[in-house]
Amino acid sequence: MLETLTRVPPDPILGVSAAFQKDDTPKKVDLGVGVYKDESGKTPIPRAVKRAEQEMLAAQTSKTYLSPIGNPGFNAQVAGLTFGSDLVGRKGDLSLAQAPGGSGALRLGAELLIAARPGSSIHVSDPTWANHVPLLGNAGLRLEKYPYYDAARNALAFDRMIEYFDALSAGSVVLLHACCHNPTGQDLDSSQWSAVAEILARRRLVPFIDLAYQGLGEDLDRDAASIRLIAKAVPELLVAVSCSKNFGLYRERTGLLAVLSAGSEPASIVSGQLGRLARTLWSMPPDHGAAIVDRVLAQPELRQDWMTELRHMANRINSLRTLLADRLTEASQRDFSWIKTQRGMFSRLPLTADQVVTAREALHIYMAPDGRINIAGVSPANVEHVATGLASVIRG
Repeated sequence: MLETLTRVPPDPILGVSAAFQKDDTPKKVDLGVGVYKDESGKTPIPRAVKRAEQEMLAAQTSKTYLSPIGNPGFNAQVAGLTFGSDLVGRKGDLSLAQAPGGSGALRLGAELLIAARPGSSIHVSDPTWANHVPLLGNAGLRLEKYPYYDAARNALAFDRMIEYFDALSAGSVVLLHACCHNPTGQDLDSSQWSAVAEILARRRLVPFIDLAYQGLGEDLDRDAASIRLIAKAVPELLVAVSCSKNFGLYRERTGLLAVLSAGSEPASIVSGQLGRLARTLWSMPPDHGAAIVDRVLAQPELRQDWMTELRHMANRINSLRTLLADRLTEASQRDFSWIKTQRGMFSRLPLTADQVVTAREALHIYMAPDGRINIAGVSPANVEHVATGLASVIRG
């Protein structure tokens, strides 16, 4: 039976990480895998998370199962962080389910959409996070791409995106990045989000929003503003939340799926469906990361310390954007100021696949095959090597 299986090609991002680990050159630079890195190149555990974990373990008396929809304290705290005070008016319309990371939340949402309407399509940005395709597509959704990024201008293809949305039929599902777009870093501004909210409501489209980097773009509230705006405009909304980056809980797989329905009765039905679907996917969710997040957000001192450290992380990323943009502009004699206007950990450089290979093999600068770089991998210590090296690659 198993002899019919074929070899799986290497994951493009994880393959970059594996190659980096094997490289013994001291000047190597990892701009590939999307994890936050501090000034020393390490991926830290936030202070508040470390303390909350210690307190939780000291107080814990059981490792028994959660319910399929997870830790209720975590669910409520993260929903509040996502929707803010705007949640109050529609709290009865909300269904929540803890999931193994943002990826699990995306998959649970896809399964819910398939259960509601088999054969549905979902429209994703071009480009989008590479793992969106298997996570959503393998659940049975058909994937279509809408215009999002104009690589020639290093800017949004906003008018074409709006035209695309305006031609969709009612009930079509649209996947949106709430902030810190992966892989481009190019976000919509407030007026553009208002236009998107209007067309979603007018065309009766169903938004499915991926919130993976809250707090790492501008701040917690501004990074979730798109969700809060759209939640006021449409009757139905799905949000997949990840706690990997902003809480540093990468390996703990901590996420949430939040679903707004058009009334409390539909919301009750959705809650039952989420429990049923979660039971078939992973039975019961892991609690360790969720319990940590619940404790951090529930205790004012821990919450404030976490917010302070998160603000430092976002400020550092934005300062590195400025540093890299200025050095690239100087080294290449081309304008890279657009990197400064982007937000989050990622940007996509105008490199061909061959140039990405050259950067890796000749300069030991590692990035995703499409030219996506993790800004947090840049530092004052390596920026000259990165900028002058990439400038030489661009010049050919």
